[in-house]
Amino acid sequence: MTGVAWTSGRVIILMIFTKLDYCQYLLSSQINYTITNLADHLEQISHDKINRFLKREKLTPRLLWENARPLIKVSPNGYVIFDDTVIDKRYSEDIELARRQYSGNEHGVLRGIGLVNCVYVNPETEQFWVIDYRIYDPDGDSKSKLDHVQEMLQALFYQKLLPFTTVLMDSWYATKKLMQYIDTLGKYYYCPLKKNRLVDDSGGVEDYKQIQSLTWTKTELDFGKIIKIKSFPKDKKVKIFRVTVSTDKTEYVVTNDLNQDSTDAVQQVCDIRWKIEEFHRELKQLTV
Repeated sequence: MTGVAWTSGRVIILMIFTKLDYCQYLLSSQINYTITNLADHLEQISHDKINRFLKREKLTPRLLWENARPLIKVSPNGYVIFDDTVIDKRYSEDIELARRQYSGNEHGVLRGIGLVNCVYVNPETEQFWVIDYRIYDPDGDSKSKLDHVQEMLQALFYQKLLPFTTVLMDSWYATKKLMQYIDTLGKYYYCPLKKNRLVDDSGGVEDYKQIQSLTWTKTELDFGKIIKIKSFPKDKKVKIFRVTVSTDKTEYVVTNDLNQDSTDAVQQVCDIRWKIEEFHRELKQLTV
């Protein structure tokens, strides 16, 4: 962008670098996303000016929301997905927010920048929008990933006011605190539980057992069954479904929607959760 300044009777054209300029560069550049590459393509904008801009400006979650909000096509049946990803920075020792942390994509610990993201999905149009994010920085703000998810969910419900019915999340977030919080909002959740999670499907007759040790009748495989998760309130029941993700992978998905009675429908709901994986793949291509 340009600006105009007057000095000593002369008109000087000032080149002003903005957030829009930087975002358009990230969207249009296919391979190289460095400041040096950007400066090489702008005759009147230097590397130092871009560097100062990035140090001064804050690309905040609020800015993301302000830009995403007018683009969203809302649905009363909307889904909200929470998940985290790690931007690989294993070769960068001096990046402030990079730290060693577990990456599900790498199935191990690596040095990178952790992001916890929130995606809104319209199931009728099959479109999705990234509407919020948090940087995982426990040394800086003492917040866990669970804290970030609850804060984003709270902001979504009380401030952003987007209509939605269901929260989708990974097994990492399937904690009593977060699941109970979703209950208080009057929303449904669907999330896989780890196979060693202790549950009871006998109504208190038998001891708790690991999910992977449960026995399933043909009816239960088709329609799910009621269980109690250990440490949850005595009267709190959820419904569990055994969902085949692939030929060699099975997930045990729980929901507080006790009226859900179809494993096929649960599988379709779980497929929606992969929308955030699409976003993460695109994000990592931008940061290579």
